[in-house]
Amino acid sequence: MGDTNAERLPSGELEASVLAALWAAGGPLTPGQVQEALNTSHARTTVTTILSRLYEKGTVSRTRAGRGYAYLPTEDASGLTARRMHSELERNEDRGAVLSRFVSQLSDEDERILRSLLEGGTE
Repeated sequence: MGDTNAERLPSGELEASVLAALWAAGGPLTPGQVQEALNTSHARTTVTTILSRLYEKGTVSRTRAGRGYAYLPTEDASGLTARRMHSELERNEDRGAVLSRFVSQLSDEDERILRSLLEGGTE
């Protein structure tokens, strides 16, 4: 009800915005604090729902804060992206084809970085 005038974002974009707010905070935030950090007209219940979904996915952890919870990301943006990449790879039976297609679409710079990492270097 409180979201009738809120800008409509696909849930993935709203999840990304919530995670960005949590990463920027550097510490646990309650749904109300996340709502404030987002600076949007989304209802606190909407933010709470997104945080609950992220918790169920293992993307955030939570600790008791009064009668509710405060949320904290379980990993940084790079770690989350890597986890998503692994998840997508595991969904396909032909991992070789997926990896081949992925590598063939890398930029020259990304290919150089990947090659360095595979040879034991660090980036």
